[in-house]
Amino acid sequence: MAGEELTRKLQHRLRLEDTEEPRAAPDPAPSTGADAELSAQLSRRLHIAEGAAPPRRCRVFNPYTEFPELSRRRLKDLESVFRRYDAGRDGFIDLMELKLMMEKLGAPQTHLGLKSMIKEVDEDFDGKLSFREFLLIFHKAGAGQLQEDSGLMALAQLSEINVALEGVKGAKDFFEAKAQALSSASKFEAELKAEQDERRREEEERRQRRAAFRELQAAFSA
Repeated sequence: MAGEELTRKLQHRLRLEDTEEPRAAPDPAPSTGADAELSAQLSRRLHIAEGAAPPRRCRVFNPYTEFPELSRRRLKDLESVFRRYDAGRDGFIDLMELKLMMEKLGAPQTHLGLKSMIKEVDEDFDGKLSFREFLLIFHKAGAGQLQEDSGLMALAQLSEINVALEGVKGAKDFFEAKAQALSSASKFEAELKAEQDERRREEEERRQRRAAFRELQAAFSA
């Protein structure tokens, strides 16, 4: 009897297993190595280049820590240059704005030349220059990573000259303004001195008239 009972239980268990749905095999563990991360980045860049994925916006950065070789004064000057040519006020210099910039600097470029300039520092492949990418030009120029006859080297060198000229003009304007202020101050002091001399002269004339009147009065009283 015990053997028959055990047989029935085994048959019942087999029937239950036959009716269950097969379980899906677990997914393999995702790779977390450097190769997988690099592969993901390359894949995204390929998708951006093919227009299959929108490029990410540039993250907020601190130029003082990311470009320590550039002084605070130089960063401020370069920011002024960047804003001057960012005609669209969108925080980027696009192809047409770069074209105008190179023309103003006296080094006009062809359409292909402009695209090549942007491509060399365009980290997010959006076809325009952010302020960080603009600073990257000067970082590469200082590190000797640009060709001497390249458009980017011309931009870096001519921008430095332009900033220097602006500084000279600013200094010239400052000293001219200071000289004008000193001239105005001198003129004011001269006018003030003339008024004081005029008051002293009038006071002296009144004193002399009073003295003459007293003398005349004394003569009639004698």
